[in-house]
Amino acid sequence: MADQRVMIAGGGIGGLSLALTLNQIGVDCIVFESVENLRPLGVGINLQPNAVRELFDLGLTSDDLDAFGVPAKEWALVGLNGQEIYSEPRGTLAGYDWPQYAVHRGSFHMALYQRLLERAGPDAVRLGSRATGYEINPDGSVSVLLQTGSGKTRETGTLLIGADGIHSSIRSQMHPCQPPIHWGGSVMWRGTTQAKPVRTGSSFVGLGTHKHRMVMYPISHPDPNTGLAQVNWIAEVTYEDPSAHQTTGWFRQVETNDFAHHFDDWTYDWLDVPALIRGAEVTYENPMIDREPVETWIHGTVALLGDAAHAMYPTGSNGASQAIMDARILGSMLLEHGLSNEALTAYDAALCGPISDLVLRNRNAGPFGLLKIVNDRCSGDFDDIDNVISPSERSEFMAKYKAAAGFARDALNRAKPTIAPGARLKN
Repeated sequence: MADQRVMIAGGGIGGLSLALTLNQIGVDCIVFESVENLRPLGVGINLQPNAVRELFDLGLTSDDLDAFGVPAKEWALVGLNGQEIYSEPRGTLAGYDWPQYAVHRGSFHMALYQRLLERAGPDAVRLGSRATGYEINPDGSVSVLLQTGSGKTRETGTLLIGADGIHSSIRSQMHPCQPPIHWGGSVMWRGTTQAKPVRTGSSFVGLGTHKHRMVMYPISHPDPNTGLAQVNWIAEVTYEDPSAHQTTGWFRQVETNDFAHHFDDWTYDWLDVPALIRGAEVTYENPMIDREPVETWIHGTVALLGDAAHAMYPTGSNGASQAIMDARILGSMLLEHGLSNEALTAYDAALCGPISDLVLRNRNAGPFGLLKIVNDRCSGDFDDIDNVISPSERSEFMAKYKAAAGFARDALNRAKPTIAPGARLKN
């Protein structure tokens, strides 16, 4: 039998969160990451209170998160005419015991990486090692097949966790007949711009209509002299005929002139969208894509985690948060059942069904579904939002989403820690 260790394919947010969790509970693990050098890639993401709770339990602090992010104070939807549709406080202002954070994805990723190296040593992550598949061995162990700069090799351990993203090779082997990546016609352009944050100064704002919108939120504290912060924004257009826009990749750099014209007349007394877009140094394009849910995330001693398990539209701002939750819940199952098939089965039973439902909910616009309701009832043009959709209906809609995504306030505040302080796996 191979050494008692967990192998993790993929060193993204989910894979590193799992590695930190395993280190915390005394489980030997190694992360195989395809890139030769990790760099702080990406733009802004949100960490919901349930995920921030887990990060705090891993030993990160508010000071750590403040180094590359800012606590969110508000979530708001605004119609194309600039009138408010819905708003609510977020994080501790909403009564959560933990904040919600908007952070720079790349800086957060690198912070997890550095924290893992500090705790587990440099051998905990093997860069330049891309997982291409796996073999379950007769003795019950599992081998991960790797492509490295020196050629093909394999490593063997007790469990293998595929955290290798939306293009996961582990998932492809586990589900060889899965449909291709799903794209429904929405294209996103992303960037960050030095600008004055709107509304509360730390608001997540969705502006526009169901098929033509802007999302913006700061990911840094304002400069005390200028009042400017790094504002993350996403400009989005949905094409009625997806073939009208040919996507060329998951994430590519583009010029602002390629898309800014879609928003040229979006100027308000509180926001100049064209200036926000054109103020970015670099902009990126990617289609809004996901994967069809699968019936299980496990095969024997192999399990999926993060985007490999449940790549979802980013409409709910909880993709990274769910990857962190996956890692922590898997860790709790290992504590209960040991490094075993039973632990993976319990993990699958806890998450696969509910999170698959969340994938489909996000495909229907997630919390931005309020914009769709408004569009359907008045084509987005209104004088008084209460005549279109009542306050109680708006609040109920949002409450259902937060419950589905695992961050309903009262339930989260009451919940016991996912992993008890000091818990260690018994040999």
